[in-house]
Amino acid sequence: MKEKILSAIKQYDTIIIHRHVRPDPDAYGSQGGLAEILQASFPEKSIFTVGKEEESLQFLRRLDTIPDETYNGALVIVCDTANEARIDDNRYRTGDKLIKIDHHPNEDPYGDLLWVDTSSSSTSELIYDFYKYGMDKGLKMSDAAARLLYAGIVGDTGRFLFPSTTNRTFAYAGELIHYSFSRTEVYDKMYELKPNIVKLNGYILQTYEIGENGVAYVKLTKELLKKYDAVPAQASVLVSSLGHIQGIIAWVFFIEEEDQIRVRLRSKGPVINGVARKFQGGGHPLAAGASIYSWEEAESVIHELEDLCENYARV
Repeated sequence: MKEKILSAIKQYDTIIIHRHVRPDPDAYGSQGGLAEILQASFPEKSIFTVGKEEESLQFLRRLDTIPDETYNGALVIVCDTANEARIDDNRYRTGDKLIKIDHHPNEDPYGDLLWVDTSSSSTSELIYDFYKYGMDKGLKMSDAAARLLYAGIVGDTGRFLFPSTTNRTFAYAGELIHYSFSRTEVYDKMYELKPNIVKLNGYILQTYEIGENGVAYVKLTKELLKKYDAVPAQASVLVSSLGHIQGIIAWVFFIEEEDQIRVRLRSKGPVINGVARKFQGGGHPLAAGASIYSWEEAESVIHELEDLCENYARV
C-alpha cells in the first residue's frame, strides 16, 4: 500500500491534505508533517493543508485557505480520521483521488486507497514510517517535518506513557530528535495551561463523581465553562487528569457545546470504543469519543460504562 500511495503522490501536481475536526497534535502533526515531507521531496508540486485552525495548535502550523477549483484534478489525502463524518472541510470529496492514512480501527473504509495500521501509536508515526519506506525512492525529511511528526507522536502517546507506545515508537522518536528543532519549545507549548484552565482542572479534581465499579465522570456545562472563561477545546485537554487517581479504571468527560454534548471516554483496561459506538462515536480501545444531545443521554453513557466495568472486574 505504501508503494501505491507513493506512486499516486508522484502522479499528481496538486496535493491537498485534510484531517479531522477539532484537531489534536497528531492530526496537525501527521497532516503538516506529510506536507513538509512532500514539499521537500517535490518542490515543484503544490501542497496544501486545510481545515479549521485550532488556536492552541497554531504554533505547530498555520493552514492554507484555497478556492474550490484547486481541487480540480487534485490528489486528496486524509490523515488521522477514522470516519468520513469527522473529516474537516467537505471539499475532500471533490478531488480526483482520495487516500486515507490512519491508525484508528477501520470501521469506515472510505477512499480509493486506504492505509490503516491500528498497531501504530499515532498517524504521525505512520507518516514517518512512510518516509522511511520512501527515503530511497525520492522522499526527503526536513527539520520542519520532523518537528511536526515528533509533536504528533508525543501528543498521541501522552509523552510516551500510553500502552500504544511501542519499541518502534521509541525508535522513530529517537531518530526524529536528531533533526534541528527544540523539544523544549514543543513540550512547553503543547502542555502549558492558562491560569483559568488550571483552576478548571482544580474544579474537576474536587468534584468528579465515582461509582462502585471504578467509573468516574465529570459534567462540564456551558455555564460552568463560561464561569472559568474556557471553551470546549480547552476543557477537552484536561480529560487525562483523572488517569492517575487510584480506584478509577474508566472515566468520561461530558463537555457541553452549543448544539451537542461531547463525550470523552478513557480507560485503564476495559475496551470502551464499543460504548462510544452505541452513541454514534468510536475511537481506540482505551480512548474514544461520541456525541450526545441531552443530559439524560449522559446518564445512559454512564450506565453503559458501569456495566462494562462491572463485567470487566469479574473476568
